[in-house]
Amino acid sequence: MNINILCLGKLKEKYLSDGVNEYLKRISKYASIKIIELPDEIIPENASQKEIENIQKIEADKIQKHIKAQDYTIALDLTGTQLTSEEFANKIQDITVKGFSTINFIIGGTTGLYKELVTNSNFVFSFSKLTFPHQLIRLFLSEQIFRAFKIIHHEKYHW
Repeated sequence: MNINILCLGKLKEKYLSDGVNEYLKRISKYASIKIIELPDEIIPENASQKEIENIQKIEADKIQKHIKAQDYTIALDLTGTQLTSEEFANKIQDITVKGFSTINFIIGGTTGLYKELVTNSNFVFSFSKLTFPHQLIRLFLSEQIFRAFKIIHHEKYHW
């Protein structure tokens, strides 16, 4: 199983990168996982909706270059389905049972994801109706992927 977390921008806060790196290390027992950081676009002050859509399109093109047709792609978006940790684990297990060897998780930048990128994903997932910084979502996602593998393998989850 290969897992890619495709995201825009770099983690600048050490506490977030330390947390993400810890979970990546723990996940590596179960799957090959990597974070692909792509440069985010500069957003002009007082950007119009059209400018924001153009930025989203440019960022979507960068992301799309890392997605293969045979991959299973999950976009993280506020419009997505919310799952419990158990349902998330079942989702990952179902994806592998269906023969997919690579799962791509897409985390948008400051302006969110381009609508077509979300529409063309295999699944759209939302952590909450609340809005979180995209850097924090990396930590949430890596923790939930680790938790999912613990659930799948019927292992206790504890520190």
